[in-house]
Amino acid sequence: MSPGMIKMWISVAGMALMFLAIITIYLSRYKLKGVLRVITAIIAYVFLVVAGLSLLIVFLG
Repeated sequence: MSPGMIKMWISVAGMALMFLAIITIYLSRYKLKGVLRVITAIIAYVFLVVAGLSLLIVFLG
């Protein structure tokens, strides 16, 4: 695969992680309670950080 295609797939994965982060943040804030709320919030912010770093690498690389 060419470097351009690899960058495309990495950016698609980053956008998918951002979409998952949006869904899990919404669930943790409005739909869940207790320990499950905290766990999903942590997972959501991990998704967001990983997506941001991967897209940053693609845009700067």
